[in-house]
Amino acid sequence: MRKLLKYLRHYKKESIIGPLFKLLEACFELTVPIIMARMIDVGIKNQNMSFVWKMGGILVAFGVLGLACSLTAQYFAAKAAVGFGTELREDFFRHIGRLSYRELDMVGNATLVTRITSDINQVQSGVNLVLRLFLRSPFIVVGAMAMAFTISVKLALIFVVAVPLLSVVIYGIMIWTIPLYRKVQKRLEKVMLMTRENLSGVRVVRAFRMQEREKEEFRQETKNLMHMQIFVGKISALLNPITYLIVNGATILIVWFGGQEVYYGNLSQGEIVALVNYMSQILLALVALANLIITFTKALASAERINEVLALETSIHGGDGVAEETKNGEMKIELDKVSMMYYGDKEEVLSDITLSVKRGETVGIIGGTGSGKTTLINLLPRFYDVFSGSVKIDGRDVKEYDLTALREKFGIVPQKAVLFHGTIRDNMLFGNENASDEEIWEALRIAQAGNIVKDKEKELDTIVQEGGKNLSGGQKQRLTIARALVRKPEILILDDSTSALDFATDAKLRKAIAKHTDSMTVCIVSQRVMSMMKADKIFVLDKGKLVGSGTHGELLKNCEVYREICSSQLSKEEVSDHA
Repeated sequence: MRKLLKYLRHYKKESIIGPLFKLLEACFELTVPIIMARMIDVGIKNQNMSFVWKMGGILVAFGVLGLACSLTAQYFAAKAAVGFGTELREDFFRHIGRLSYRELDMVGNATLVTRITSDINQVQSGVNLVLRLFLRSPFIVVGAMAMAFTISVKLALIFVVAVPLLSVVIYGIMIWTIPLYRKVQKRLEKVMLMTRENLSGVRVVRAFRMQEREKEEFRQETKNLMHMQIFVGKISALLNPITYLIVNGATILIVWFGGQEVYYGNLSQGEIVALVNYMSQILLALVALANLIITFTKALASAERINEVLALETSIHGGDGVAEETKNGEMKIELDKVSMMYYGDKEEVLSDITLSVKRGETVGIIGGTGSGKTTLINLLPRFYDVFSGSVKIDGRDVKEYDLTALREKFGIVPQKAVLFHGTIRDNMLFGNENASDEEIWEALRIAQAGNIVKDKEKELDTIVQEGGKNLSGGQKQRLTIARALVRKPEILILDDSTSALDFATDAKLRKAIAKHTDSMTVCIVSQRVMSMMKADKIFVLDKGKLVGSGTHGELLKNCEVYREICSSQLSKEEVSDHA
C-alpha cells in the first residue's frame, strides 16, 4: 500500500485537512461525558434548571460544531480518495499500454480488467475510510482512556486491560483475512473470465446448444466464489461480537466497581455516567475501527495485486533511431537466423528464419495453421522480440529504433478485424489523425469499402457500433484495410485480412493496392494461394521453419509443402495456368 501513496501527492492539503477536522470532531465528542457529569452532579442534584439549560445549550453547540467538522472532513477525504483512484487508474492504464505482448500474455486480459476496476475501487474505498478514521478512532480510544484516568485511576485500569485485548483481536483477524481476500479476488477473476468468454462467444454457445452446460459451469464457479466470500465474511464478522463482548464486559465491571466507589463517597453518580459514556465511545470508535480494518484489509490485498502489475517492466525498450535517417538501401526487411519462443513455451515457434524483402516488393507468407506466420510479422514492428538472431528494417536493427519511429513505418491489418465505437471517420482517423476526407475516401475506394457507406446524408459520419457489430465480416475487414492505407505506410502488413471476402472482391482489392502503392512494401499473410500468386516472392513456412521461397512458379517446382497447399486449393488446370 505504501507504494501507492504517491498518487495522493496532488491531494496533500485534502489528506491533511480531512483527518484534522475528524480530530477536532473527536475533541468535541470527548468533552460530552464531562458536561453530562456536570449536569447530573450540579444541575440535577441541586435542582438548578438554569445550569441544566446552560449545559444543554453547550451540548447542542458542540453537536453542531461536530457535525460541521464531520461534513468538512467527509468532503476533503472523499475528494482525496476519488482523486487518488483517478490518478491510479490512469497510471495503471498507461502502464498496461507500455507493456509488450509478452507481459500481456503473462498476466492475461481478465485479471487486468479485474485489477483496474474492482481492485482499484477497493483501494479507493480503503483510502477514503483511512483518511476519515485512522486518526479519529485511535484518538477517541486513547482520549477516552486518558479522561477516565482524570476521573478514577482505579476504574481506569479496566480500560487499560480492555483496550489491549481489543487490539489483539483486531490485529489477529486482520492477519488472518488478508490472504483470504486475495483468494477471493482471484476467484472473482475466474468469474469475469467466464463472463467475457461467454459474451464474446455467445453465438457459438447457442449454435452448439451448450447454454445449460455453460450455466452449470458458471453456477459452480460463482458458488465457489460465494463460499469463499462467506468463509472470509464469517471470520470478519467475528470482529464486532468479540469487541462488543469485551467492551460490554468492561462496562459491567465499571458499573459494578463504580457503584461501590459511589457508595463509599469516592465518586459521584455523574462521574460513573461519564466513565460508562467513555467506554461506549471506545466501543463505537472500535466498531468504526473494525469496519476500517475490514475495508483496509481488502484494500491491502487489492493493493498487492495492483503492485504486481505495476512492478512488471516491459521487455521491449526502444532505441534512439528515427525513421528519417534510414531511407537508403535496397533492402526493406531482413531477418537473419531468427528464432522465437513464447513465454511459458518449451519449443520454438520460429527456428532459424533468414529472409529478405526489397523496397516496394509484394511478398506472400503462407503455411499451415501454427506454422508461425503471424508470429513472424509480429516481429517486424517489435510486438515481440526475437529469441535469437536479428530483424532489420531499412538496414537497421529494429532494437535500435525508437518504437514510435519504427511503428510509424507500418500499416497493420490484424487477423481479427477490430473496429471501435464511433463513426467511420473516427475509425479512419485512428490510422492517421491528420487525414483529410479526400484521403479517407481514397483509402476506402482502394480497400473496396466505398459501398459500405450507404447513408448518403451521413457518409463518413455513419455510426460503427462497438466492435463493428452492425457490419458483416467482409465489411469490417475492408474498413480495417482502409484504416491501414490512410496511414500511407512504408510497409503494409495484411495478416489473413481478406478471409471473409469473396474471390472477386479479393482480386479487386489486390489489384487496387498494387496500382496505388508502387513504393509501398506489402506483406500478405494468407491461407489462400490465389491471394499471393502474383506476389514478387512467396515465403513458405512449415512448423516454424522456412522451407521455401521464390515465385509461385519456382515454388511449384522446388517446394513440396507449397505444392501440397496448391493441390488442396486449386485444380490441376488452375495450377498449370498460373505456373
